[in-house]
Amino acid sequence: MTTLSSSGVAPEIKTMRMCFYGAGSMAEAIVRGLLDRGLTEPGQIGMMNRQNAERMNELSTRYGIVGALTDADKVSMLREADIVFLAMKPKDAAEAIRGVRELLHPGQLIVSLIAGMTITTLETLLGKPMPIARTMPNTSSTIGLGATGISFSASVSDGQRQLADTLFQAVGLTAIVEEPMLEVVTGISGSGPAYFYYMMEAMIAAGTKLGLSTDAARELTLQTVLGAAHMVKATGEDPAELRRKVTSPNGATQAAIEKFDEYKFTEAVLSAVTRCAERAMEMGAEIERNAKS
Repeated sequence: MTTLSSSGVAPEIKTMRMCFYGAGSMAEAIVRGLLDRGLTEPGQIGMMNRQNAERMNELSTRYGIVGALTDADKVSMLREADIVFLAMKPKDAAEAIRGVRELLHPGQLIVSLIAGMTITTLETLLGKPMPIARTMPNTSSTIGLGATGISFSASVSDGQRQLADTLFQAVGLTAIVEEPMLEVVTGISGSGPAYFYYMMEAMIAAGTKLGLSTDAARELTLQTVLGAAHMVKATGEDPAELRRKVTSPNGATQAAIEKFDEYKFTEAVLSAVTRCAERAMEMGAEIERNAKS
């Protein structure tokens, strides 16, 4: 069962120390969202990565957060954090987690941004039971319009659930799902932005091929996609109903839809989402094998 959330603030967030292990674009998006919404102060956020001091200095200057540059700083940051975000690349995750697991303790909430890594695998790597929120955000989080799926380990309390939900509402919408459904979330929203970019690429190319300037084709495509999304959200109507309203019998739109049907558009989308979910599971299995080796 999926529960969508769009409100609710855990008031204790301001008192909590957060540590981001990994300083990529998704970690930065969450930091920016938390600060923009006033959920915490820059001094409560620490960030660290393996060895990129330039990136740490960049983020410290941009947001005022605390960047850990020395091993001693990293150790104290991890030990003292109330919330630890694991935001390293999947290929580096197993080794990195093994390297710091002795610094972590069950009083912390672990928030995983690692694509494909299951809660069971993370528990194995941590070597002890800890409350874990496994998340699947998407790249639209960088502009505050993300969609994040969240699953929890058995030891996560109700308060920690609300806390994790609130953290990710700072960068968009959240969906609380059972863990097996996170792979479906990956297929729909995790990778979903790329599907629409691909569609936009094709529409721009079609407009250009048929005589529009590239700029005109791009702007018309962009506004059309933006307007369609806003129409669904503003009206609350089902997309199928909105499609029917603009598809006159035997009209130009109907002719276009028939071409989509001829090329099995709906079946192609189902196949793509299914394959994406399958690949996410395959990646998770690879991570699990690495964790056990």
